[in-house]
Amino acid sequence: MRDRPDRPAPLLLDVRAVVFDTDGVITDSARVHAAAWKAAFDAYLAEHPSADPALRRPFDVRDDHLRYVDGKSRLDGAAAFLAGRGIEPGLGTVRAVAAEKERLFTERLRERGIEAYPGTVRLVRALRRAGTPRAAVSASRHAGELLAGAGVLELFDVLVDGGEAARLGLPGKPRPDLFLEAGRLGGFGLVVGVDRAGDGDGDGDGDGDSDSGPRPLRHGADIVVRDLGELLTGEVKT
Repeated sequence: MRDRPDRPAPLLLDVRAVVFDTDGVITDSARVHAAAWKAAFDAYLAEHPSADPALRRPFDVRDDHLRYVDGKSRLDGAAAFLAGRGIEPGLGTVRAVAAEKERLFTERLRERGIEAYPGTVRLVRALRRAGTPRAAVSASRHAGELLAGAGVLELFDVLVDGGEAARLGLPGKPRPDLFLEAGRLGGFGLVVGVDRAGDGDGDGDGDGDSDSGPRPLRHGADIVVRDLGELLTGEVKT
């Protein structure tokens, strides 16, 4: 007796290609990005406290990360957060904060690496066996190094990262340009949201956003799963 190979679930059988976000979908890197931003921003805020006490609060790895920096270039993210704290820094300051975040993230990445989610790896391998083209997308310039370190870079036919986005002049999320470039024609027939916290909003605080539905659904997902391994079938023993 042995397990049958994983197979994509029936809803994926007619899909012509699949585009995967990297941070938080392929790899457990979103929290490391957020932690690096927090360290960089909090250090700057401590050295340059706002005159308004309400704006002195430290960087929040959930709300501030989503509102100001998620999916943006480092410079845009740094500028957006500082502006949100009532600070109008020059380009030199924005670059310095962004560079510190880059240093902290790179240090963490190279010291300990970042793992890929097993369920995602199983799905990507099943799609490869089925002959379905696969692309990885990230606003980060580290995406190639990150995926290679996790041992999954070779599983993807295409990678559109922050360097490629800058070369092509593509804006980051929430604009879909990175994903459209990876998928070329776009026109996605199925959008899958990943809610790893399983509480409806992905933030782990348990409030669930019950009145308005899960956050991924409210932002355009057709379905929401806790792990991409849920999009597999064929684990029956023989």
